[in-house]
Amino acid sequence: MPHDGHDHSDNRFSKTELRVKALQTLLIDKGLVERDALDALIDTYETQIGPRNGAAVIARAWLDPEFKAWLLRDATAAIRSLGYMGRQGEHMAVVENTPHVHNMVVCTLCSCYPWPVLGLPPTWYKSAPYRARAVRDPRGVLREFGTELCKDVEIKVWDSTSEMRYLVLPMRPVGSDGMDETALADLVSRNSMIGVELARAPGVRGAA
Repeated sequence: MPHDGHDHSDNRFSKTELRVKALQTLLIDKGLVERDALDALIDTYETQIGPRNGAAVIARAWLDPEFKAWLLRDATAAIRSLGYMGRQGEHMAVVENTPHVHNMVVCTLCSCYPWPVLGLPPTWYKSAPYRARAVRDPRGVLREFGTELCKDVEIKVWDSTSEMRYLVLPMRPVGSDGMDETALADLVSRNSMIGVELARAPGVRGAA
């Protein structure tokens, strides 16, 4: 699992991933696309456009109790009302972190992931080690991402499938009172919506 500059990813790729890599290599070798441009495009969808959509959803829920209740009751409809819809986001469920319960998401069979609100799935999410250890040792996985939880906090692991994809509603950070929706969205990272990290405290910078 690569995070914070450490690469613990699995080197084994699925047949689909190998085909994609082969296609990328072919396009680059034929001069049809530049590697830097391709990398920039992937990074944009993986860490910027998609996660910003999800961050907007979370920020709205933090500010609007009625929207939050709707989001927890019918996530698909609530998210669609903000204009975020499409393939891989047809069936959504949102699970809320509290002082007593921390949620994290995995897809144990493949890499089911809510693209409309999170963009492209990160490499570590698709890796075999994460998929196995998130279920077997979730507290250890969280620790590797720098997330230390009190022993009395229950950890719930949700297994995304093609029928249901999960999004974590992180706890609103202390000190964020009075912040508007745009500022609150800046505190929400992709990893916090997967549940491997917490939302950032105001004034703390971090990767998406």
